[in-house]
Amino acid sequence: MGRFDGLPLRDELKSFEPYGAPQLDVPILLNVNENPYPASEETVADITASVAEAARGMNRYPDREFLDLRADLAAYLGRESGAQLTAEQVWAANGSNEVMLHILQAFGGPGRTALSFAPTYSMYPEYARDTNTAWVTGRRAEDFTLDQSKALAAISRHHPSVVLLASPNNPTGTALPIEVVEAIAARTAMMGSVLVVDEAYAEFRRAGTPSAVTLLPSYPNLAVARTMSKAFAMAGGRVGYLAASKQLVDALRIVRRPDDQAGLSAERRTANLDGAFAARSRWAETLTDQPILLVDDVITTGSTLAEACRALESRGIAVLGCAVLAATRRHSPSGS
Repeated sequence: MGRFDGLPLRDELKSFEPYGAPQLDVPILLNVNENPYPASEETVADITASVAEAARGMNRYPDREFLDLRADLAAYLGRESGAQLTAEQVWAANGSNEVMLHILQAFGGPGRTALSFAPTYSMYPEYARDTNTAWVTGRRAEDFTLDQSKALAAISRHHPSVVLLASPNNPTGTALPIEVVEAIAARTAMMGSVLVVDEAYAEFRRAGTPSAVTLLPSYPNLAVARTMSKAFAMAGGRVGYLAASKQLVDALRIVRRPDDQAGLSAERRTANLDGAFAARSRWAETLTDQPILLVDDVITTGSTLAEACRALESRGIAVLGCAVLAATRRHSPSGS
């Protein structure tokens, strides 16, 4: 018998397995790019106090607009990228995955197409599949850059309702020049399409690389997605968000689940933001003078994590997490 015999599961889902990177009990999880450093005790105490206060009103439905959280995120983007945004121009959900799903729920669907350029984030086609949106991919160049003329041609050919661009790209780490993003924003605006620039790794872009949020005043069809999971060590907090025109955000409010990001969840997330911002500032100061290397031939296939750390450090590269690994192994009963 099949796994789903007797159930009216959609035909296109029957061959799939649930998505999920392996979750292992190890000090550093490179496969999901988690930040290895936990929240400070001060942040933990702040979250605890905020949730305790919110719990006193648990008998009431919460403020489903969670404007305090959205205002804090807008203020951060102002400091980080110079964007002047209101709370009404920011949308948040349970991780940027849900933000992306909201976009496809609102602007995708049967008879519509989403377009991106491979290789890129493996969840994009799943958002399309889950919303019955057709999925089409173009190709990046051999160096993983995006050829502007070919990208514009693909958009004109397929007429997608949604275009998804990751910058810096996952998994290649390559950021898009702002001129390329603007050219695509202009073309999609002319065609009545939504352009989503996924900046989940924006905090890791090279100095001097502008964020796509600087284009928002000119392109009401543009949405720029971010996450607190990576640079801010908040993967467990589930805070993904985007910045866009108020018009686009209002469209997402139609498809969101009621009270999804409100109440105790919003209080916990809002309380955690100040601690996350402070922690990132400390890490940035620590790393300012550290050399950075794009690793290719330094680590050979079959190297253990400890060997990889030693190989990188022998090249003068400070590797975040190696000290954590060494301490863990020193205290491991098996020594492995």
